[in-house]
Amino acid sequence: MTEESNQAFTVEVRGLVFLRQIFKERGWPFPYHFDLDHECSAFDLAQKPDLPLDKIESVFINHSACALEEGWVKPGDRVTFVSPGVPGPHRYLLGIAKLG
Repeated sequence: MTEESNQAFTVEVRGLVFLRQIFKERGWPFPYHFDLDHECSAFDLAQKPDLPLDKIESVFINHSACALEEGWVKPGDRVTFVSPGVPGPHRYLLGIAKLG
């Protein structure tokens, strides 16, 4: 299988803030390429490599922020899990917090 066709069956996974430390502790590359052969929720994707769900505040899927329970991931997507701790103004710029 070529590298190009293999990418269609993986997702590129990153962790920010405290989650980045978990990636380091587990010896995972950054980004971590995780095998995925079908669509699943971001919540399910986080469970596959046993990420601590209580440390995930939101997720970016292909650069769009959403809640962990709302996001859907397909093979080939780029996913970034974000833990609590992103400073206030950045939360709005990133789309984590909604302007009221």
